[in-house]
Amino acid sequence: MDGEARPAARYRSSRVQLVALVVAAAALALLFRDTFVYLYWTWQRDEYSHGVLVPAVAAYLLWQRRAELAAVPFTGSWTGVALVGLGLLVYTLGALASITTVDTYALVIVIIGAALAALGWPALRPALGPLALLFLMNPIPNFFYNGLSLQLQFLSSRLGVALMSLAGVSAYLDGNVIDLGPAKLEVAEACSGLRYLFPLLTLGVIIACLYRGRAWMRWCVVLSTVPITIVMNSVRIAVIGVLVDRYGRGQAEGFLHAFEGWAVFMVCVVLLCIECWLLPRLAGQPISWRALFAGRPRAAPLAGAAPAQPQPLAKPAIAALALLLAAVVPAQALSGRREVLPERAHFGEFPLQFATWSGRREGLAPEYLNTLRLDDYVLGTYAPMEPLASDPAPVNFYAAYYASQRTGQSAHSPRSCLPGGGWEIERFEQRELPGVRIGGAPLRVNRALIRHGASRQLVYYWFQERGRDLTNEYLVKWYLFVDALTRNRTDGALVRLVTPLAGGEAEGAADARLARFSADVAPLLGAYLPE
Repeated sequence: MDGEARPAARYRSSRVQLVALVVAAAALALLFRDTFVYLYWTWQRDEYSHGVLVPAVAAYLLWQRRAELAAVPFTGSWTGVALVGLGLLVYTLGALASITTVDTYALVIVIIGAALAALGWPALRPALGPLALLFLMNPIPNFFYNGLSLQLQFLSSRLGVALMSLAGVSAYLDGNVIDLGPAKLEVAEACSGLRYLFPLLTLGVIIACLYRGRAWMRWCVVLSTVPITIVMNSVRIAVIGVLVDRYGRGQAEGFLHAFEGWAVFMVCVVLLCIECWLLPRLAGQPISWRALFAGRPRAAPLAGAAPAQPQPLAKPAIAALALLLAAVVPAQALSGRREVLPERAHFGEFPLQFATWSGRREGLAPEYLNTLRLDDYVLGTYAPMEPLASDPAPVNFYAAYYASQRTGQSAHSPRSCLPGGGWEIERFEQRELPGVRIGGAPLRVNRALIRHGASRQLVYYWFQERGRDLTNEYLVKWYLFVDALTRNRTDGALVRLVTPLAGGEAEGAADARLARFSADVAPLLGAYLPE
């Protein structure tokens, strides 16, 4: 046989491997039962509706790479066992802290770890892309979602108004409200562009996996989904503005509004395909459309190939399977852990008169309630019972309570929301109010001086979280995790006070007014915001 090439080895799955795969899948189904339910309901939201297709696409890409997997022996890797352990640890912390979003990422980490434990690094390489694609089926944490949505609203609004001006429509942007004169359009969360960005980004990654271009071309396809989304969402806003200006408010409502959204997304897809077609031509390497998306080149048939050998079940794979099975029973106990909901008074009972203040109750519009997703709130304007000439201005009092913040419901920071209403923050700082105590410590508040045209207002706000008053949003998230883990509670609230600076009033007078109101209202909050 000297001088003759040996037949290339081929491998096939053994019966033991198939049994182990079925057992591992059953263990994952039991371990992440609640996670799968959460993902199902998350995929009902427009911005995550693509998620249901991601596992199917990942499975197809793995099937497409079956020849590459059959050419490499499965050696296993103990790093995969460690990765499975890390995923289970993340899942446990998420379950103890009652934060479901964490579970979805733990699921993908466990799947990739189990694959690495079974395949080993050489065999994992062709499968890593499709497996990593599974991260795109998960929702992003609500904390980042809110900030990203707000920034995209502002950017899309500004570009949309600029495009309206080019079309001859007179429009004025006030925060995220577009004033057309007879009508006003609010660029709400639904118009931020996230309903395009997440599905289009996922589509871009899938195209990159199938694309036959160079690596830099694939990166261009993925990264370009962001500017395409922003520009096309701005075009949509501009088109709606032009139609409303010429044909009335009905152009921004109902079926037509939804159809415009679908049409714009389809244009985004077409632009992405055109980009894929142009990139090789710009690089001087034209390629046919069919060959462009033919996927990875298939291995040529092996002449005189040896019979396929059964793949052995590597020891790391056995260890990873044992780890999954050992975690099933504790996971069932964790899934039955119910969050503690402390007893509290309802804000409907909050007094309209207390100390020296008398108020009138107000309400939030349904569209704001749908966005905030709070469980209870109080909103009212209070004035001194016997107004003094030196202090006639009222105080607007708002407190929003969340019984559970485990699945993303949480207070929206005024620092992010105020610019959406057209208010400009002139100065922002933290201030301690020595005469006001919450949880045994002096109250510390965020202080913002804001301006809207000639109007100025002073804002105090803080997050009251299970007996703590916090001003730092990152600390809010940290204590949310700690208290969920140690006390099984994730309730919390935002408290906000606003007073106008009328007629050139000095800031000191407004500060004194809010400090006095804080001192009077703080003793009442304990019944509504439990420690």
